Amino acid sequence: MNAHTQTFLPGHARVDHLAIAELVTRGSRVLDVGSGDGQLLKLLEETRRVDGRGIEISQKGVNECVARGLSVVQGDADTDLVDYPDDAFDYVILSQTLQATHRPRLVVEQMLRIGRKAIVSVPNFGHWRIRLYMLFRGRMPVTRSLPESWYETPNIHFCTIRDFVELCKEVDARIEKATALRADGTRLHFNAPWWLWNLFGQQAVFLLSR
Repeated sequence: MNAHTQTFLPGHARVDHLAIAELVTRGSRVLDVGSGDGQLLKLLEETRRVDGRGIEISQKGVNECVARGLSVVQGDADTDLVDYPDDAFDYVILSQTLQATHRPRLVVEQMLRIGRKAIVSVPNFGHWRIRLYMLFRGRMPVTRSLPESWYETPNIHFCTIRDFVELCKEVDARIEKATALRADGTRLHFNAPWWLWNLFGQQAVFLLSR
């Protein structure tokens, strides 16, 4: 199967990508910020029939997206989102990228400006395994969800699920839906307290509006 006809089956997609796809209305206009190799945008086009666009900082990622037939341009979330007009998209999505941006608050604010809704997935640096790793080993963890050593990681800002919830309050973003995910894809109940999400959720997906 060549790159132009490659299909991303839901059963082989990342668990946060599947959670994100559930939040997107069919046929909507979507901007995927930090598209990477295009797996999420491809999943949304094939399962939700979205009118998808993307922005990706690495040329390698852009090339991979274009090879899959995706409309993705090279750009930086920290500086280039300001060029998009208000309400240009139904959804603006940022998947596992916020912690690698220089100005996370500004990025979230821009997402809410140019999209009617924003979807953000974030890794949780407050997970109990990470806490124990640092407590007993005294070192920054290297795990399946955080595979790079501290000196090689692209992550700049290390936040917990609770940190992101507080950021939403600061930018007056309404959390319409949220899901905390374990490594195996199982989900914590929406009504569970945030401290429980912080301890047991390895990542979380948020649907935001203004």
